[in-house]
This record gives sequence, C-alpha cells and structure tokens, in this order.
Amino acid sequence: MAGVYISYPFCLQKCTYCNFSSGVYPAAAQRRYEAALLTEIDHHRWGWRPETLYLGGGTPSQMELEVLRGVIACIPTESLVESTLECAPGSVTAERATAWAAMGINRVSLGVQSFVTQELRRTGRKHTAATVESDMSLLAAVGITNVNIDLIAGLPGQTTVSWEASLGWIEQLQAPHVSVYIFEIDDDSALGREATLGGVRYGAEFLPSEDLVADCYETAVERLARLGIPRYEVSNFARPGFESRHNLKYWQLEPYVGFGLDAHSFDGVMRTNNTDDLDTYLRTMEEHGGPERGEVRADTEEEHFFIGLRLARGIEPSAKEWLRFGSAIERSVSAGFMKNEGGRLRLTDRGILISNDVLQEFVNV
Repeated sequence: MAGVYISYPFCLQKCTYCNFSSGVYPAAAQRRYEAALLTEIDHHRWGWRPETLYLGGGTPSQMELEVLRGVIACIPTESLVESTLECAPGSVTAERATAWAAMGINRVSLGVQSFVTQELRRTGRKHTAATVESDMSLLAAVGITNVNIDLIAGLPGQTTVSWEASLGWIEQLQAPHVSVYIFEIDDDSALGREATLGGVRYGAEFLPSEDLVADCYETAVERLARLGIPRYEVSNFARPGFESRHNLKYWQLEPYVGFGLDAHSFDGVMRTNNTDDLDTYLRTMEEHGGPERGEVRADTEEEHFFIGLRLARGIEPSAKEWLRFGSAIERSVSAGFMKNEGGRLRLTDRGILISNDVLQEFVNV
C-alpha cells in the first residue's frame, strides 16, 4: 500500500550544514503555508488508502497542535500502520506528546545529529544530550517508543573519541532505530560555502578527513550491530521490526504522494515534484488552488539498481536488467564493490563506503 509525505519547511533556526528547502520565515508566511497545505491535501483525489504517513521538514514538531490535527484530518487514516513525525530535540513537551499520540503519531524521528555539545554548537543546534534523554522519556510516557535518532558522521571538530561518545548515548537510550548520515559538503549550505571558500566560520577549518569519517561510519556499523541494531539500508539501522515502513517504500519503488514545498510523489510510473521555492508555492496555491509541479517518467529498471541497491539485502535483477546492466555489474563485482550471490546483488562493505559513486554506474545506461 502507498504512503503519504507532508512537508513542513519551517525551523526556529537554519542549521549550518542544511541544504533543504526549509528555514526561518515570517509568521505570516507560515500561516499562508498552512492554509495552502490544507487546500492541496483537501483537493487530492484518493484512489487508495495510505499505509504510512511521514511528516518532515523543516520542523513539523513545531506545528501548532490545532493545525496538525487539521492536516491529519484531511488524510484517510483508517489503514495507517505507521505515522512518523520529525522532531527537533527540545520541541517535545508533555502536552505535545500526549496530543501527538492521540492523533495517531506512533513513531518519532529526532534530529539529534550529535550528542557532543561543541559539535552541536558549531552547527547552530542548541540542544544537549540531556535534552534528547528528556524528549525520549516524554515520548515513552505516552506510548511512543518507536524512536529514530539521526546522527551525522563528519561534523566539524568530530573525532573518533567524540563519535564513540555519541554512540554510547545510543546504547544508553536504547533507541530502536538509528540513521547515520555521512556529512557531505554542499555549496547550498552555509557550512559548505564556507568550506569551499577556505573560510573558518561554522567550524569549517575543523572538518575531519575523509578517512576519519569512513572510520566513524564503520565504527557505527560494528557497534550498532553488537547492540542488535543491524544496518538494513546504507544510512539506516534498526532492531528487527523497527525498520521505517515509510522509507522502505522509497527504496522498494512503492507508490507515495507528497504534499507541500518540494514534496515528491511516485505512482509507479510517473515522478512528480512540487516547486522548492516558497513564494512560488504560496502564489500558485493561492491563485490556482494547486502547486507548480515538475513531472518525469520513471526509469524503474535504472531505479531498481540506483535505489534498491541501498538496501542491505540487495536486489534480484530481472532477465532484462541483467542484459541492460551486465557490464556495469561485472565492473562493480570485479572491483569488489558488489557481490553476486546466486543472482542476488548487494553492495559490499567497501562498496557501501563509496555507494554514490558505485550506484552512478547504473544511471543513463
């Protein structure tokens, strides 16, 4: 069954490494966006009943409870088995947690990034490890125990010692799901621009080496596995049964519909995306009752490799895909980046470390 993604692109502050279509906007723009979002969802024709709901951003945990209730009320919820809310640490209160649970939210993703105060301050984040611990206690008190914790390997000033400290908090908090993202310099972020220019703001002069970042990632893989949290996707680790059912839809090429700024949709054939410009989104919604969208026909064979190979279990190519991608497969297997196990392909540990480069082999073939 399909999933629903809702974009809420508003934050209290813009993180130095962030390149998403999110940020700090005037309250008036926020109110206009909420009205436009409700209109977009309300005008959608539901040809199916969603199985998963994911509210991302931005910081949807900052959404006023009345607004959030209105958004969820526009969605058919009778078949939902997983409803995820992205939360910034420190945005969880007893009142909000109670209300979220009552609305059907049963999974929360905390954008922790690090448990080390100095690393957090360089990114513009204001929370502490104690904040995260309090948030998880508040969520558990209302029955929300399916919690993901985001970590970033490669933050300015990060060391193997500080990374081990962050992983130690995962063990202490007993999180059932962890996302580990390797920091990549992006020119669209404040930190990325500073690093590219050779500056020192935002800790750009303290960015760790690629080798150290790779070591941190491999340490996470080993330590999380020992905790019973194995990797099931390049950046995602979970205790059995706690894998993100919504995100699996992306990697398994299952359908989903997205609403709001820069939201994407896939019906199994066509991929569509809303504009990533807030002013354009608001204007087109208010003038035409619908967002400005781009559309492209999906190459599902190509995507089966480019997206599906991110999963630890790999993929089983069709006969047609073996013919089309045979040379690329042979190169990756020969180089030790991929394994062919009785017709099932999966990335090796070495291949995962450079997965973006390996997967590019299957684009435009």
